[in-house]
Amino acid sequence: MATKGPIIKVAAKSVQAGQKVSTKKWSFMVAFALVFLTSYSSLIALDLVPVAPVKVATNLTASAIQAVTTRPESPTKIEIPSIKLSVTVSNPDSSEVSVLDNALLKGAVRYPSSSNLGEAGNVIIFGHSSYLPIVNNPAFKAFDGIQDLKPGDRIKVIGSDHVYEYAVETVVKADAESDSIPLVVTGSKLTLATCNSFGTKSDRFVVTANLVKSDLIGA
Repeated sequence: MATKGPIIKVAAKSVQAGQKVSTKKWSFMVAFALVFLTSYSSLIALDLVPVAPVKVATNLTASAIQAVTTRPESPTKIEIPSIKLSVTVSNPDSSEVSVLDNALLKGAVRYPSSSNLGEAGNVIIFGHSSYLPIVNNPAFKAFDGIQDLKPGDRIKVIGSDHVYEYAVETVVKADAESDSIPLVVTGSKLTLATCNSFGTKSDRFVVTANLVKSDLIGA
């Protein structure tokens, strides 16, 4: 028992010292708070307190804002009423060219590292297009006609639980060798891309659209 005495005394002194430091700390914090509140009140009275800017989502409805806070969903289908387009979408895990090419034989494909539905960012979906009179695989006509879309046209993308509706913003012709599609964007966007069957091998049609609303499937 004798060997425990010094240890207990040292521990007791440490606790007492800690209590003194704690008391001083709280006294300082209370004094600081009083000074801060007094100064802040004076600034308010003089109208010198800066106001944080308000971010306004000018093209998003309440349901669209809600959409980007829900659980992310992978796209399963795209419907574009104005050009009578309806095609399934696959979501491969690999961005290897061979994997994507194989997936494109079954329909449209979401680029793996792009955003999912319900996330802020760019949902990028590719699809073949062909205007040959006879095509054995309908997937080669998956994105036929997207170059004819006009600003404001609606695109519906179906996920597992929601239907996400986008409004077309731009339709442009791009070069696959010199132009690129950004993965990081402001807001919630959709980008559709397909080859230009009547142009050069590197010609692409690219459609960009902004999210305007989302609804529960069957609602």
